[in-house]
This record gives sequence, structure tokens and C-alpha cells, in this order.
Amino acid sequence: MDPIDRRIVAALQADANMSHAALAEQVGSSPASCWRRVRALEAAGVFVRTVRLVDQTAIGLGVNVMCNVRMRSHESNARRNFETFIDDCPEVIECYSMSGDWDYLLRIVAIDVADYNAFLMGRLLNHPSVDGGSSHFALSMTKYTTALPV
Repeated sequence: MDPIDRRIVAALQADANMSHAALAEQVGSSPASCWRRVRALEAAGVFVRTVRLVDQTAIGLGVNVMCNVRMRSHESNARRNFETFIDDCPEVIECYSMSGDWDYLLRIVAIDVADYNAFLMGRLLNHPSVDGGSSHFALSMTKYTTALPV
């Protein structure tokens, strides 16, 4: 990626609705060249998809929980089954396979503590691959961004 590509990536991370003309002006390129570069970045897999970010509190999801998960088994089938289960849980908005004492780190959103408890006790801890979990409730969100440094 050259400097213009990096400026395009930074600009579109900030505002994906920007017109090609506005984008071209912001990054110092012609609209046609800018459009070709955006298409090339998409083809290269730099841009994966375009989404709208939602304020979670505006839709009633006021609780953020970081949950460490320990697996009963590290066999590939157990991990695959757990990851498939997590893919089907809309309240789990991030999932990371981890090194160290815990196997996974989940970010879970919930309406309130009772809503989270229902998910934790009713679904997550009942999964056959899960040996245990540790929940950490966020008191506030001091930084949140989806923009990567380019």
C-alpha cells in the first residue's frame, strides 16, 4: 500500500458513506483513480465489508462483559463445536482464542446483569465443551474504535 492507499483506508474507516469525489479530494487523488484504488483494496481483501455502527446503549444493551472461558478439552472437534456455538450467539460480539490460563476471551453485550446471567448460566456454561468461565463487568467504556492504525 502506498501513502494514497493508506489515506483512503484511514478516511473510509472514519466515514464509509463518503462519496468518491469527497474521498478523492480528502486524499489528494482524482475521483476515477480513487474509485479504482478502492476497488483494488476490496479485491486485495483490505476492505472486507461495509457496515453501520450502532450505539449499544441506544438499543438497550447497557452491559459489557468480558468473559474468560476454559475448555474441557483442546481437541480440534471440541474447539470447532464451541466456535460454531459462539457464532450462533448474537450477544457474543467478539471472540478470541487466547494463550495463557484461559482458552477464549468473549465480549458479550446484555440488557442488564440478569440478562447476562441467563446467557451465562442457561447457555454458555451448559455447553459440553466449556469447563468454566470468569466474568468481568465493564464499568464504563473509555475508548472504543473499529479503526485500525494505518
